[in-house]
Amino acid sequence: PWDWGFLRMATTLYPCFNNKQVRCEPKKPVAPVMKTVGLFIFNCKIPQFKWNYPKNIYTCYLCYMNRVEIINGPNLNLLGTREPEIYGNQSFEDYLVGLKMRFTGVEIGYSQSNVEGEIVNLLQAAAQAEGCVGIVLNAAAYTHTSIAIADAIKAIHIPVVLVHVSNVYAREVERKTDLLVSSARGLICGLGLNGYELAVRALLC
Repeated sequence: PWDWGFLRMATTLYPCFNNKQVRCEPKKPVAPVMKTVGLFIFNCKIPQFKWNYPKNIYTCYLCYMNRVEIINGPNLNLLGTREPEIYGNQSFEDYLVGLKMRFTGVEIGYSQSNVEGEIVNLLQAAAQAEGCVGIVLNAAAYTHTSIAIADAIKAIHIPVVLVHVSNVYAREVERKTDLLVSSARGLICGLGLNGYELAVRALLC
C-alpha cells in the first residue's frame, strides 16, 4: 500500500504466499488498510521487515482470503419481477448486498448468464481463480437438460453446491429431472434466496 516492494519481499520471506495450496495462520489483525484480490493487507509488525523499512510506520502482513463464486443461469436476472409468487419480490442484486455483509471475511463473486456455453466458461474460470474454495450454482432450466454443464462440474477440482429458489420437486414433471446433482457436492432447493447463504456456509465448512 505504501511501498509495493514489500509485497515482493513478503513472497520471498514467506514462500507460502505464492502457493495456492498452503494457507498461513494469520495473526489477529488490526483495522484493515485495504483489500486486494485474494489478499487482506493489515497494519501490523513483522520483525523481518521492520529494520529494512525506510519510513517510521508498521509494515505489512499478508494472508489469503477465501473466495466463493456464485453463478446464476437463465432468467435469474429477472428475479424480483419474474413470477414473484414462486421466486419472490427481491432482485438477486439486492439480495447479494446483504449476503456479502453477512460474510465480510469472504470474497463473493457473482456472474449470471442465459447462455449454456458461457456458464461452462464461468465454471472453468472460477475453478482457476486464486483462492476460490467453491462454487454456488443455480443453473435454472439447464439443470434439467445440460450434459455440458454436468461434465464441467465433474471436470473441475473445487466443490459445487447447487441451489434452486423454488422446490423443483413440487412443480412440473420436467423439472424433476436433474442432470447435475450427481456431479455436485450437494443440493439446496425450495428455501428461496436463503438457499444461497446455506450453500456458501456449506462450502466454507
